Amino acid sequence: MKTFKTKLALIFTLMLLSFFCQGQETKVQRKDLQHILLDQQLHQVEMQEITLEKAQKVPAHFHPCPVIGFILEGEIIFEITGQKPKLLKSGDTFYEPKNREISAFNNLSKTGVAKFIAIYLKAGDEKTIELLNTVK
Repeated sequence: MKTFKTKLALIFTLMLLSFFCQGQETKVQRKDLQHILLDQQLHQVEMQEITLEKAQKVPAHFHPCPVIGFILEGEIIFEITGQKPKLLKSGDTFYEPKNREISAFNNLSKTGVAKFIAIYLKAGDEKTIELLNTVK
């Protein structure tokens, strides 16, 4: 008997929810973050969550493939050699062009980590990163 009452209560609850939700539109909101044109075929996509320790500085480097990403946590100073440095905060996106030197990708916090997602857009079997052994 208890099972029947439980099922009946569930059915009644679902009917009420259905009644109250009729006519209500659920709208999907979209916000453009970045548009990037790639001059290559995509063969493989790799995604990594990367954590930089407090005040960690990444050595100058380049990527043999384009990289797109977004900041999950913290603040990062990002500089493509020859361009003005950018401050990236949680929710910001970034683009690292293929074979361009990245002179800074550093965690600004002296007390907390910075986390980001990096998405590597590969045409073949390229490495994800090549370090240049210098830190800015």
